[in-house]
Amino acid sequence: MNPSSPLKSQRFAPRSLARPLVAVSLAAALALSLAACSSAPERPAPTPLAPLVALQPATQVWNTAIGAVDPLLTPAVHGQTLLLANAAGAVLALDGANGQVRWRVELAQPLSAAAGFDGQTAAVVTQDNELLALNSAGVQWRARLPARVLTAPLVAGQRVFVLANDRSVHAFDARNGAPLWQHRGRTAEALVLQQSGVLLPVGDTLVVGLGGRMVGFDPLNGRIRWDAAIATPRGVNEIERLVDLVGRSGRVGDQLCVRAFQAAVGCVDAASGRLVWTQPADGAVGLSADAERVYGVERNGRVLAWRRDAGARAWSTDALLHRGLTAPLAAGRSIAVGDAQGFVHLLSRDDGTLLNRLSTDGSAIVAGPLLLGNTLVAVTRNGGVYAWRPQ
Repeated sequence: MNPSSPLKSQRFAPRSLARPLVAVSLAAALALSLAACSSAPERPAPTPLAPLVALQPATQVWNTAIGAVDPLLTPAVHGQTLLLANAAGAVLALDGANGQVRWRVELAQPLSAAAGFDGQTAAVVTQDNELLALNSAGVQWRARLPARVLTAPLVAGQRVFVLANDRSVHAFDARNGAPLWQHRGRTAEALVLQQSGVLLPVGDTLVVGLGGRMVGFDPLNGRIRWDAAIATPRGVNEIERLVDLVGRSGRVGDQLCVRAFQAAVGCVDAASGRLVWTQPADGAVGLSADAERVYGVERNGRVLAWRRDAGARAWSTDALLHRGLTAPLAAGRSIAVGDAQGFVHLLSRDDGTLLNRLSTDGSAIVAGPLLLGNTLVAVTRNGGVYAWRPQ
């Protein structure tokens, strides 16, 4: 591996404050917003599911159970390995072909952030703000962090990168945990979203979401290469001013498309830092993208597609309103999206038409469906892991 380009081998389809940062969950943000109204309306009932003819057949190939999963513990994929962590602190590597456990490490510590994984080393963060690096043999090293972490660490190029809730970024040597550099967050906002953020590699640049901005770092030394604004804080209170970038991201080549919480979606050329386009959008979960379009879900469950070249609206559908949808996934000729009732819905990439509906154990889908090769995988809140192969 070329030591001057620590992210090249990892490909993914990564000042002090005037007041302390306070983590606010999506549910808490919505509750506080509603509390401001003396006669807030009740939450709308989920849209009933109509009978459906499966136009995109999919066969379930395996399923397993790993124990209850915290919603923040999003799975990680590397090749044909699925890495998961449960609420009890167990980290498991599953074979994506058959669901068999390749290895399992019992940490017996509750985790605050999901695992990052490069195929050899996994990295997790405990609720005591401790970064742990592990592999099939167990924990290899530990490092103390200055703040809570909700975004899965990134393991790439023999380094471990961490985005903390105080909007600081940290780099460690993956072999021994030695600290390499850190970047202190620059923000005046008192609140930070209690949700997984943006942290991924694009070429030899480390891309991080800091507030409503996408920032490109040199992974060797933490120097900022570029800074692009997706959204600017506005509003009359701290909740309305939350515009943190949220995972997952939609990447095609060097173009990276992200969502700013309840504010906007936008795409950036991550090679140069040039902002390609932004559009207002009222969503709270991440995006997916393909060569033609960017796909997202609004707060009310409307599924949208934008043209990737310029951000013009391509289509929208209200078939899944108020069903608590996850971030979407572009997979094959479909868009896969999970809901809070345990279903995975397949929609046409062309126009949003419902193509199929896949059942799990009835508990909410965590984060969003994933793709391992040609296998579609979903993880539920109750710890069910389900895999299908669309035809």
